[in-house]
Amino acid sequence: MSLVDRVEAALDSIRPYLEADGGNVAVEEITPDNVVKLKLLGSCGSCPMSIMTLKAGIEQAIKRSVPEIIAVEAINLTDIDDPNAVMPANMQ
Repeated sequence: MSLVDRVEAALDSIRPYLEADGGNVAVEEITPDNVVKLKLLGSCGSCPMSIMTLKAGIEQAIKRSVPEIIAVEAINLTDIDDPNAVMPANMQ
């Protein structure tokens, strides 16, 4: 199983939770030094809590399943202080 397939399998384990809030993630790249770059989709892309979701949920799931991954980054994180940030409806 390739590194990308293993990362996707790890993401599949948490996708139902992201989808429940109207979000998802897509793998954009895995760098030569084993950093996963993700794009946050749907409500995850505009949620002010996306940094928490990324670090506490997504990154931990990937690192637990694919220990050679050293970091997980989002290419489109919304800052918690961004005035355009929008919480998913079921989290308000």
